[in-house]
Amino acid sequence: MITKEIWILGIHITDRVKEVSDIQSVLTKFGCTIKTRLGLHEVKEDFCARSGLILLELTGSREEFIKLENELLKIGGLDVKKMVFAE
Repeated sequence: MITKEIWILGIHITDRVKEVSDIQSVLTKFGCTIKTRLGLHEVKEDFCARSGLILLELTGSREEFIKLENELLKIGGLDVKKMVFAE
């Protein structure tokens, strides 16, 4: 029996200003693999944090999920974690 996997990637970005173009390029490249994207960072009236967190819910094939994860891991200043759930 083949089980469907649900992948969630968590991406901790240590310097959003420095890494933004590389991250956005990868996310655009794999845009059809990303079902849900949620970005979190601290914002106040006079402050916007340089670090942040992106959560991705993926759709498609396991092979594409692995390719996306590997592309993100090539970018410096990121910590990438994954959660995999079997249905």
